Amino acid sequence: MTVYTTTESPLGPLLLTGDKDADGVRLTSLTWAAAVQPGWTAEAAAFAAITGRLRAYFDGDLRDFDLPPAGGGTPFQQKVWSAVESVPYGTTITYGQLAERIGAPRDRIRAVGAAIGANPLLIVRPCHRVIGATGALTGYAGGLERKRLLLTHEGALQPLFV
Repeated sequence: MTVYTTTESPLGPLLLTGDKDADGVRLTSLTWAAAVQPGWTAEAAAFAAITGRLRAYFDGDLRDFDLPPAGGGTPFQQKVWSAVESVPYGTTITYGQLAERIGAPRDRIRAVGAAIGANPLLIVRPCHRVIGATGALTGYAGGLERKRLLLTHEGALQPLFV
């Protein structure tokens, strides 16, 4: 059964979805742009732990989400997502460096970018930490402004105005 909740964040409302079974809820999506689908059940209590972690992250008290694997994705996407999860808080990595980290040849950088773009767990799986080769902020499902704000929040970028 797919359950969902919404929660406020400093960057706008977030939609969290998950699969519910006898063991609880496994987070399967966290996004700004998704819509609630017919047949989903609202169940805020099921997401209490993750919404608490999100608040702690935005308050500056949490750096790693430490959640059970969400599953989904192709084997290649899972490999890329695992590498993204290893990028430390407050740092960035380029698409090329990430491709190298997983042993993908240079001609697979676009495939790495596509896998990152398919990440269903924004913030939790920190794809916002992946940047262009020149340091440019490129591609983020939540929008480049949110990417800039997340990286600034984590200290990977300096604020524009102090």
